[in-house]
Amino acid sequence: MAERLQGIFTPNLVPMTSAGEINEGELRRYVDWLIERGVHGLYPNGSTGEFTRYTVEERRRIVEIIADQTAGRVPILAGAAEANVKETLRACEYYHSLGCRAVAIVAPFYYKLSPDSVYAYFREIGNNTPIDVTLYNIPMFASPIDVPTIQRLSEECDKIVAIKDSSGDIPNMIRMMQAVRPNRPDFSFMTGWDAALMPMILVGADGGTNASSGVVPELTRKLYDLTKSLQIDEARAIQYDLVKLFDAMLYSAEFPDGFRAAVDLRGFNMGRGRQPQSDHQRTGLEYLSATLQCMLASHGFTDEPVGGCPVGEAPSVDAGEVSRIVQSVLSEMKQRGMA
Repeated sequence: MAERLQGIFTPNLVPMTSAGEINEGELRRYVDWLIERGVHGLYPNGSTGEFTRYTVEERRRIVEIIADQTAGRVPILAGAAEANVKETLRACEYYHSLGCRAVAIVAPFYYKLSPDSVYAYFREIGNNTPIDVTLYNIPMFASPIDVPTIQRLSEECDKIVAIKDSSGDIPNMIRMMQAVRPNRPDFSFMTGWDAALMPMILVGADGGTNASSGVVPELTRKLYDLTKSLQIDEARAIQYDLVKLFDAMLYSAEFPDGFRAAVDLRGFNMGRGRQPQSDHQRTGLEYLSATLQCMLASHGFTDEPVGGCPVGEAPSVDAGEVSRIVQSVLSEMKQRGMA
């Protein structure tokens, strides 16, 4: 039986050259760095990896590079979501040939589909894939995968072995586990919401695919280990710090630019992502970099910026801006019937 998916899987950012191409050498160096710092697995072609901004050939090349550099040291969960079932199955076949442990497939996006259509989509894939499949539930960007659909798929398709849920909804995670585990105790549950990593593990999740692990793999691995060993006070302190860092990276810039800026501070040249930026956005990223540098310096991951950091704590993100974004997200979720 294949190894169960568990632990911290890092959604890989992709370093870019000044010409806007994949920086292969820097990506290989980044892979080694993540593995050396204890991540349990790698997750290329996810949302953090901006998979929609690359061509099919580039997505395949990204996984090729990571699989080659990893050389079996940790399992790879490869994002295989394409625009339709036919292309998605081709991606499944290719990533299987590279030795990936499993693929992650987001529910159909652009078109808002009914639960029956979501079920039929994944069942077609589950019945024809050569590689194990992780369902990827991210309701903000794609058709939601509801609990009855997850239960049906888990019982009918042996190749569907896990779900990655990025909603951050703890009660819904519990509902999924209650529905699936009695008949599929081998099924894995992973959270993609960094701000709830500790509570998700405590209620029974197997781990996470967390963007923060690409910036502070040491902290996310330590948080996982402390939580699994029920060292609650120590784990809670790290979770609180992780939320501050996560919020700064997520809400102070267009996703995932805040995470790219933070990885730069860990000694990598990530370059600019594929999404063009306005002058205002570039100025905002410069301020965010100083904020992140103070946060990382407080844990000894980097030096303080020139001029130092405010005494007591690193500068915080604009509370009004965070509130505005949160309200916008909640409004969108209500319109979609998810809140």
